[in-house]
Amino acid sequence: MTASLGRLCGSKLLGNTAVVGLQQTKQLSTAKTWTNGHKKLIASAGAVAGSVGALLFALESSVQASGTEVHPPAMPWSHKGLISSLDHQSIRRGYEVYKQVCSACHSLRYIAYRNLIGVSHTEAEAKAEAEEIMVKDGPDDNGNYYERPGKLSDYFPSPYPNEEAARAANNGAYPPDLSYIVSARHGGEDYIFSLLTGYCDPPAGVVLREGQYFNPYFTGGAISMAQVLYNEVIEYSDGTPPTTSQLAKDVATFLKWTSEPEHDERKQLLIKTVGILSFLAAIFYYIKRHKWSTLKSRKIAFIPKEK
Repeated sequence: MTASLGRLCGSKLLGNTAVVGLQQTKQLSTAKTWTNGHKKLIASAGAVAGSVGALLFALESSVQASGTEVHPPAMPWSHKGLISSLDHQSIRRGYEVYKQVCSACHSLRYIAYRNLIGVSHTEAEAKAEAEEIMVKDGPDDNGNYYERPGKLSDYFPSPYPNEEAARAANNGAYPPDLSYIVSARHGGEDYIFSLLTGYCDPPAGVVLREGQYFNPYFTGGAISMAQVLYNEVIEYSDGTPPTTSQLAKDVATFLKWTSEPEHDERKQLLIKTVGILSFLAAIFYYIKRHKWSTLKSRKIAFIPKEK
């Protein structure tokens, strides 16, 4: 090919522009044209990046291995699939568990009653749930504050007016807000389920203070929250048997939804994205195969004229 182009240039069938283009092509930067300094710099950057990544991985592994808590086992959640949605019946039951058990100590300050619509409740059901609470509002025209029934725009109420009151009612321990608890804990919903079902007697040598309980899944093993889930501690409105494991599974699913309300929409977007990209890939393949094949397979030959 080079010889043919050379003959073409020698016979002046190609202009000066083509010759300049060929010269510029030869001057394109390649790995062979890099100086030793460039090569050493790139190698050093790669070595540093690899060392930093290995160090971060080792630190993460050492922190997890040095803890005194037991790591929760992975549960076969129905929403763990790539395109699997949350179990919305389980979300509704989990709301019942939170309302009747967990809300006595824990808040959901970032979740409003309107968020329940279309997920676990209808609009009428969500309104009825909101109206069960009394919200301090105001001031009115006379400058006085008053209490009114809750609305869909209201957020879930906190059981305590402030952190100090919460600590005073729980022997100094502060019950955390549960809005993003699944995302905030290593292990996610596996940790929540294991924590709620993992209470047991402390092993020999472990001394607990008054008001503490032993749970191997909690850091240090000593937790101030007593076991709150037992068989038939509540009754489900749909008749599901309220076993301890069922209660823990449902409330963990509900807290998974509060931590990631966009969970189902994100997976729906993934399906749409994959579908669109697959369609575009088929079009691009067709254009490349049938439109560009003649351009890529053409042959340029020089046939000199006979004298």
